[in-house]
Amino acid sequence: MTVFLQFLFSGLTVGAVYALVGLGFNIIYNATSIINLAQGEFVVIGGLVMWFFTQSVQLPFLPSLLLTLLTAGLIALLMERLTIKPLKKTDLLLMIMITVAVSILLRGLLMFKFGKEPYVYDPFTAGEPLQIHGAILQQQTLWIFGITLLCIVLIYLFFSRTLLGKAMRACAVNPTAAKLVGINVERMIMISFVLSAAMGALAGIAITPVSLMEYDKGPMLAVKGFSAAIMGGLGRGRGSVLGGFIIGILESMTAGYLHSGLKDAVALVIMLAVLFFKPAGLFGSKAMLQLRKF
Repeated sequence: MTVFLQFLFSGLTVGAVYALVGLGFNIIYNATSIINLAQGEFVVIGGLVMWFFTQSVQLPFLPSLLLTLLTAGLIALLMERLTIKPLKKTDLLLMIMITVAVSILLRGLLMFKFGKEPYVYDPFTAGEPLQIHGAILQQQTLWIFGITLLCIVLIYLFFSRTLLGKAMRACAVNPTAAKLVGINVERMIMISFVLSAAMGALAGIAITPVSLMEYDKGPMLAVKGFSAAIMGGLGRGRGSVLGGFIIGILESMTAGYLHSGLKDAVALVIMLAVLFFKPAGLFGSKAMLQLRKF
């Protein structure tokens, strides 16, 4: 029982990060129908830039947090303004390839600045870990759960209760119709990139104290976050959250009971199974899938 609980806690922790990465994918997808494959790099940026401000510059926690989120948002803003906005035709495949190129570029810049060493900083709060039936639950894990829950609620309220959120969703379904009713589509796309980057950076900030952060973690995080989004249904926030936790738990159980070398294959197997048997995902519908180009 103790071993099972330990694997479960570990799975829930990484699953929360996959859920946040999946939410980041959904934010941009809901506004643009673009799959931003550079999303994982913003998780890395969050962890490494937070380390820079707290450990290298020695700033207090809150200013470091705000500066890290601003840095991630600024990078996403530049990414959108310099690569997506100049395109004269909204070719989704081309835009996805551009996000791959940006991911490679960001990874190179992070290696140039931070090198190949892993980085870590102190947990948000000090104290002894909790023990539940012999299993250890670190206090930082509770922070990760709390941040994930807060992001889920805020994203839900943003897209369902605010005019800005509804305008962003309208842009994804039919940009031309959105323009006709007075929505500034370009501004919605820009905001979606900034919000998505902040979400990814927040995940990186939260997980770095319990999982070392390195410059090349982005692609694998992107694959697992994308798998979570696919599993739940692209554009479905609750779906990506559930998908993230399921992938995290299955990954942890696979590593614990079978072999650690198999854990990275779990997300890919799940993604392929969902695409083959239920392309709309657990919470998606065929009707909505047909309205989107992806």
